[in-house]
Amino acid sequence: MQDLIIERFKESADLKTAFAQKNCEKIIEVVHLISESLKSGNKIMLFGNGGSAADAQHIAAEFVNRLQKSKRDRPPIAALALTTDTSILTSISNDSDFSNVFSRQIRALGKKGDIAWGISTSGNSPNMIKAIKNAHDIGLKTLGLTGKGGGEMGTLVDYHLNVESNDIPRIQEVQITLSHIICELVVQELLFQD
Repeated sequence: MQDLIIERFKESADLKTAFAQKNCEKIIEVVHLISESLKSGNKIMLFGNGGSAADAQHIAAEFVNRLQKSKRDRPPIAALALTTDTSILTSISNDSDFSNVFSRQIRALGKKGDIAWGISTSGNSPNMIKAIKNAHDIGLKTLGLTGKGGGEMGTLVDYHLNVESNDIPRIQEVQITLSHIICELVVQELLFQD
């Protein structure tokens, strides 16, 4: 068991390091994109399925509240997860189709200049693809965090950060670390730092 524990930690650390080395410039571009959008009065809408839904909620909370305890409070940052309202999710799924759960919310709540931030391990979920297409239709900038080569979603988003792995837990570990880093850097860029 000890060998397995150490092996899994090493896999996670190695994948994170390789991802960071390959994607630093893209990450910086994404931070600038999000910061400029927020400075213009726009918001971030995050979404995903399963574990990625939980990550969307987690990161929205980090933006609205704060990533870490600091000596002083900072203004909340406009972010919401499209994965949290069970009445909306179930009514859309029941009345039309599950592939519409995010795209319908984007059409209802999104405005030009907002950020649509999709999180997926495969990039092939129909509801994610439809949401990205709808986001483009109304003028949102799109960010996709994916794994396994990025799938169709990776070809559609404006900014694509793909974790080059087929191992779902390791992909998710990189994605949540990446999301924390993006949030931290956006806060710094907006001058809400200590």
